[in-house]
Amino acid sequence: MRRAIAAAVLLVVAYRFYGAFLARRLKLDPARSTPAFDLRDDVDYCPLNRSTLLSQHFSAIAAAGPIVGPIFAGVMFGWLPALIWILLGAIFVGGVHDITALTASIRHKARSIAEVVREHMTRRSYVLFLLFVWFALDYIIVAFTDITASSFLGAIELENGQQVSGGGIATSSLLYLLLPVVMALVMRRTKMGVASASVIFLPLVAFSIWIGQHIPFDLTAVVGIEKSIAQRVWCMAILAYCLIASLIPVWLLLQPRGHLGGCFLFFTLFAGTLGLLLGGEKVQYPAFRGWYSAGGEPLFPLLFITIACGACSGFHAIIASGTTSKQLRKETDAKLVGYGAMLMEAMVAVVSLSCVIRLAPDSPLVAGAPRPNFLYATGIGSFLAVLGIPASFGVSFGLMAFTTFVYDTLDICTRLGRYILEELTGWKGRAGRTLAAILTAGLPIPFLLQQMTDSAGMSVPAWRVFWNLFGASNQLLAALTLIGITVWLWRTTRAKWVFWVAGGPTILMYVMSSWALLRIIVRELRAKGVSQNPVPWVAMLLIALALLLGWEALRVLFRRDAHPGPPMSMGGLPAPA
Repeated sequence: MRRAIAAAVLLVVAYRFYGAFLARRLKLDPARSTPAFDLRDDVDYCPLNRSTLLSQHFSAIAAAGPIVGPIFAGVMFGWLPALIWILLGAIFVGGVHDITALTASIRHKARSIAEVVREHMTRRSYVLFLLFVWFALDYIIVAFTDITASSFLGAIELENGQQVSGGGIATSSLLYLLLPVVMALVMRRTKMGVASASVIFLPLVAFSIWIGQHIPFDLTAVVGIEKSIAQRVWCMAILAYCLIASLIPVWLLLQPRGHLGGCFLFFTLFAGTLGLLLGGEKVQYPAFRGWYSAGGEPLFPLLFITIACGACSGFHAIIASGTTSKQLRKETDAKLVGYGAMLMEAMVAVVSLSCVIRLAPDSPLVAGAPRPNFLYATGIGSFLAVLGIPASFGVSFGLMAFTTFVYDTLDICTRLGRYILEELTGWKGRAGRTLAAILTAGLPIPFLLQQMTDSAGMSVPAWRVFWNLFGASNQLLAALTLIGITVWLWRTTRAKWVFWVAGGPTILMYVMSSWALLRIIVRELRAKGVSQNPVPWVAMLLIALALLLGWEALRVLFRRDAHPGPPMSMGGLPAPA
């Protein structure tokens, strides 16, 4: 479709010009040593070349967000509002958020954004920020664990009569998780380079997708349990994986899996875009369906929190300052890894939205409550069919891509949650790391095991209940990050551009996300009253933390006794007197 190509061109132009503008304003210096070298331990701090780090960072931030959000928003409001927010949000909000968060972290010894907040605001701000981030990370884990587990159940009936089984996707996923570990051990034992290892292991990823449908691991058949119970078993298995993955060294899983997942994501993006260009798919879905969805949800503020990843995501700052900043070889790589990866994620969102654009308004795939993983998989299968790839493999590829992206986010979320609890409690050593990881991976369990209902009392998947809460908290996290970034930049530069470039996006994200959280609280309490439903209470907690942190930021920015920081040097640290 021409719209997808026009979007790609716009994103490339934005990277060339606005990305360069941001790099100049931040004074990125290739000669300055980074924490990856200064603090190298080959466990958390380990320098990577920029292409490998881009793959890892891209696969970590992309996940299911730029797939699920655009599909939901496109179905609810039409593809035009979704497309506008994806492009403008990524260029002027999300991209700014990502590159500044990464730069702030590497200039503070790869410490978290919360540490930056503590240094430039107050100790209380630091604690509030960490608590908000930890809760937000756990609700990301809840939403993505449940939606991944649902991919391992049931089947998709294709137009040609073939079926793609969820059990086959489960088999492919298990094989995929094994491959990076083997790749890491081979590279470490033989000193094999990344390029050579990629030649061997990337075809094995494709093989795992193909073989999965021939040896499906269907829990309902193998163990003889009901589908609802199998869903919960898979959720617990995924959480166990997250726990283990958050504790082992980054070289053993995070780095090789990030590279394979990144290459997988690049291929999906390239093949999907090429299929759109060559396929001649017609636009059938309405460009604009009205200011309210069929369910009565308003475009403002729902559009801005439904499409989180793909336009702007606070989660990206946690990745940037939690793992990526510890592996960045030089400062100038922040433009590609920070700003560039955000624009690439926007293109993933455009391709995902195209899976909706091609459908007729009365298509069964968009009727009722659409399943975004299946809708995405059938769309990708259709785009790949243009390249001569069989439909069953194309749909399997789409579903596998979906779950692969989620894995990359889930174990990083758990690792980052572990970091945060270690920062808050001061726990040290192996015992401290293990306990922090157990608490982070354990909090989602009660939410994943209980039966969730919507505001009408109907049974719904856990991920659907928590999606709006995830989106609102994720965007509010972006606003809080931008608050900290704005304070840091103002204190170190005293330049007016800070308020236009960082301050404007801060206000937009703060208003839209707070508005959405207030709507969630009012709607849930009206529908169910004071009940055991955790959603409104979590929303209240998050908005209270956000209001307190916003007040702390205003006090720092406008208090008369505030001592401005020294001017920023080319390296980003205070210039010598």
